[in-house]
Amino acid sequence: MAEPSIWVSVKDASEILCVDEQILEILREKGYLRPGAHWKSSNDPKQLPWKPKAFYLVDGCKEVLEYFKDNEVFTAQVAA
Repeated sequence: MAEPSIWVSVKDASEILCVDEQILEILREKGYLRPGAHWKSSNDPKQLPWKPKAFYLVDGCKEVLEYFKDNEVFTAQVAA
């Protein structure tokens, strides 16, 4: 498994963080996961500019997910 302080694919981040890939995407789209701090876009020229893959920084994402758990924010509330 990957080290928590490196950038990993959404699939790997999902497995490491024990959260569905869609939750990571929702948190990113809603702005809870910030670009540069929690995720970055692939720089693969074949994917730009349309829907590049996102890579996640596990340590940063873990902090956000723990905040939601600690404050008992449920997935439905995040998605709303």
